[in-house]
Amino acid sequence: MNRPAPEVTYKNMRFLITHNPTNETLNKFIEELRKYGVPTILGVCEATYDTTLVEKEGIHVLDWPFDDGAPPSNQIVDDWLSLVKIKFREEPGCRIAVHCVTGLGRAPWCGAINSKQLLYLEEYRPKMQLHCKDSDGHKNNCCVQ
Repeated sequence: MNRPAPEVTYKNMRFLITHNPTNETLNKFIEELRKYGVPTILGVCEATYDTTLVEKEGIHVLDWPFDDGAPPSNQIVDDWLSLVKIKFREEPGCRIAVHCVTGLGRAPWCGAINSKQLLYLEEYRPKMQLHCKDSDGHKNNCCVQ
């Protein structure tokens, strides 16, 4: 990764926001994913790298592209909530990596969110709650909506 990947953490849920690698930077990218203990990576843009090389390393790759600067579709939101629910129940404390092209527009860095995305967040209504267990197997009162 060209810059440190920001990590978003809530209770035992950890998310890495990364840039979109290229085949030339893929070895370093995979090394970083291993370092952070990432079992799953979600690309929200068109892939610019050979995902089979990442899969060979035991990292599951999901491609759920949507338009840059736009909110995700309802299907992507539903799939995301399902992924989070399953992953953090199966592997408490793991990290899910998310990437777009540069960390702007779809997987925004601080200050990069735009008015369409902000409106989407303001109008968003929870579809489900996710209750998590910590790394010791105890139920937390946290939820993700």
